[in-house]
Amino acid sequence: MMSEESSQLPSEPITAMGVITSPSKAPDGYYVVAQTTDGGDADLWKDGLFKSKVTRYLCFSKEIRPEVVVDIKLIDSKDPLPEFFTAMPETIDTKEAAMRKRRLCVKMMPREAAERAIYDIQITAKSKYQVVNYTCIGEVNNMGIWCKVGDVARKLPQQATIHLQFDAQISSPKRIVSSPLYTQMGGGIYTMTALDDVPFTVSEKFGGKNKKMQQVNLMGITIKSLAEIEEEFYYNFGTERSIVL
Repeated sequence: MMSEESSQLPSEPITAMGVITSPSKAPDGYYVVAQTTDGGDADLWKDGLFKSKVTRYLCFSKEIRPEVVVDIKLIDSKDPLPEFFTAMPETIDTKEAAMRKRRLCVKMMPREAAERAIYDIQITAKSKYQVVNYTCIGEVNNMGIWCKVGDVARKLPQQATIHLQFDAQISSPKRIVSSPLYTQMGGGIYTMTALDDVPFTVSEKFGGKNKKMQQVNLMGITIKSLAEIEEEFYYNFGTERSIVL
């Protein structure tokens, strides 16, 4: 698969890169940058004076993996390796030197942590040529290597769990959960019992008033109602009134 058909590439970031000795030796699922943007040979090893039998081609994969390529650097073979970068000194297929006097380095990052990543790579025949929306990372044999950077698609975040926190403290009066239960009121402490705040009501069967109370005989003493007492011991004081009058 050739990278010049970049418009047909999957809209996924690059997850692996490498250098191979021939376009036909690319691993399964890899795209080969076999031609420059103007249709020329994108061999990274070719000699300007003599036709060499040694060839090198850049390839990459977009297969979904836990990590993505977030940056690419092309450095001199004697330069120190940049921090967090990994060099690709050998070809994938033959384990031979990948480039002459140059080293291709990549920076990987977990997909979930990456904000931007590399999505495509193109090679121009001359470094002065520019590719729209691409960034040049360096030159090899008078050819420019360009990469396209884009935002990493985020997965939908999992729905956050809502934790409801209940405040056990009551502002007034302030209660402290303990046994027995205490309530701070003013400067003192009042001890509450288990019966506090329990409403007491008379059962409905005892709510009605009897017109005539039942007589209760207790040790020979008869308890009578007020009406019975007035009826039995009623006296109209008629004699006294006649004397006075």
